[in-house]
Amino acid sequence: MDIRDEIRACAICADRFAATHTRHSPRPVVWFQPSARILICGQAPGARVHDSGLPFTDPSGERLRAWMGIGEDVFYDQDKVAILPMAFCFPGYNAKGADLPPPPICAKTWRQAAMDMLPDVQLILLVGGYAQKWHLGTKGVTATVMDWRSHAPRSFPLPHPSWRNTAWLKKNPWFEADFLPVLKSRVQEVLR
Repeated sequence: MDIRDEIRACAICADRFAATHTRHSPRPVVWFQPSARILICGQAPGARVHDSGLPFTDPSGERLRAWMGIGEDVFYDQDKVAILPMAFCFPGYNAKGADLPPPPICAKTWRQAAMDMLPDVQLILLVGGYAQKWHLGTKGVTATVMDWRSHAPRSFPLPHPSWRNTAWLKKNPWFEADFLPVLKSRVQEVLR
């Protein structure tokens, strides 16, 4: 069985998800092909992605595509772009409606084997602290993103593109002025 099929069939977090405020069932969202050249490493699917089965089908996805300078046609072409979150399922919400973190068991179970299926990746986008910590061993999103030149041109750490980070973006204008033009150029270079 292909590892992607194994991940799609995974239910190791069924009890965990049933105990969340959302009381949902696992629905792994698997979006990668071995030919991909760009890898997006996010946190975990949100509720909208859980419903649609398509990664980044939300305002965060719109912002991420704008940061990359690509449209949906390229973003959802699995031969070009792989999306490999730290957890493949929506983790749920707590009683206050806040996102729960990606369950570590998912990365422990699937991440390295999935990464091994992506030999042609030339660019890795590390979206948020969980992905940055796993790939770079870093702590603190702002410091890691500010130090992006140390990881480029192979890896680019990004804040999460959520609306919740709009204040962060306003407080860090260098991200849009200095970082994004380099990221967009690198995306185009890899896609050529």
